[in-house]
Amino acid sequence: MTDLFSPYTLKGVTIRNRIAMSPMTMYRATDGLMNDFHVMLLGSRAAGGFGLVFAEQLAISPEGRTSVNCGGIYDDAQIEGLSRVTAIIKDMGGVPAIQLGHTGRKGSEVKPWEGGAQLPPDHPNGWQVVGPSAIPYGGKYCYPVHALTREEIGAIHASYANAAKRALAAGFEWLEMHFAHGYLGASFFSPLANQRTDEYGGSLENRVRFHLEALDAVRAVWPERYPLTMRLGSDDLNEGGVQFDEAISAVGLMKAHGLDLADLSLGFNTDEMQTLPFADLGFMLTRAARLKQELGMPVATSWNLGLPALASKVIREGVIDLVMLGRPALSNPHWPVWAARELQQEDPFGLVPEDWAWWLRNFRAHPACIGWPVENNPVLPEFGSPG
Repeated sequence: MTDLFSPYTLKGVTIRNRIAMSPMTMYRATDGLMNDFHVMLLGSRAAGGFGLVFAEQLAISPEGRTSVNCGGIYDDAQIEGLSRVTAIIKDMGGVPAIQLGHTGRKGSEVKPWEGGAQLPPDHPNGWQVVGPSAIPYGGKYCYPVHALTREEIGAIHASYANAAKRALAAGFEWLEMHFAHGYLGASFFSPLANQRTDEYGGSLENRVRFHLEALDAVRAVWPERYPLTMRLGSDDLNEGGVQFDEAISAVGLMKAHGLDLADLSLGFNTDEMQTLPFADLGFMLTRAARLKQELGMPVATSWNLGLPALASKVIREGVIDLVMLGRPALSNPHWPVWAARELQQEDPFGLVPEDWAWWLRNFRAHPACIGWPVENNPVLPEFGSPG
């Protein structure tokens, strides 16, 4: 029976389990370069048992970053740092994955814990944000948006292809396109942001044209043996935005253009969402199960899947194929090992490198002192006061 710890093969890549660390923007880069922090963060998660380990969303151009502190893959000088990341992930038994993105009209920000404000185009750390139409997102995203021309769209697709070439040179073996969370791909898909009257706007087929051309550009240079996946903003939770029925149709079109797996998320093209499901366990699972059934293609999702019993259940029942974990991966670098112990797997320490596993399997002291939570706290001994 397939379970959370079963290997998973997609195209020519086999992951040791069904647990993936999601891409998360960490605001630790300078000039888009990966550094010691990223090697530590991503290598430790691979050492902790995650089968698939994503670096943060990497921008395909300087203007595609969230902030000047975010990672990029738009310059050959960035390959060296990325190669260090992929090397440590592989050495620790994981598969290195990359997410290519462009933040569109939601870029040019400061760090969120410093207020997260959008910077004006003339600020030293800001730039002119772009989108399908000249429509600001709203709220803190208040500065004018440049509506991309056809020629500029073509240049962005070329940037996707060039980034994919660099990803291959850096040693990544899994590539995801970020078309969610209000970023550029998501805004082309959503009527809330896309009010174009040319071949990139209006009908569903036109609004997904940006995605199909981006996929084609990447698929032309990304080897067939490596998965090409996509995180899609599949629902805006707003009657004027993307509806999930549209997402199913769009993914069907993308499948015909070389898409291997759909990683479903929300659109976040507006703050005016009619329902707020963010406290609900696994709230994307119903959508993911429906897409998998109707299109017959692999599906992944995230959002409140950090309970081992829930993650195990949805894999065991075939609801999704991969569990994507973001904040759980930040809070617990060894989440897979903890989950294996919680689920009473026979050899949970088999998920860590063999040299670590040997010491952990041969732990000869009190079982509660190994550093993992125990069901019942032991009674603490009494000690005499120092004389």
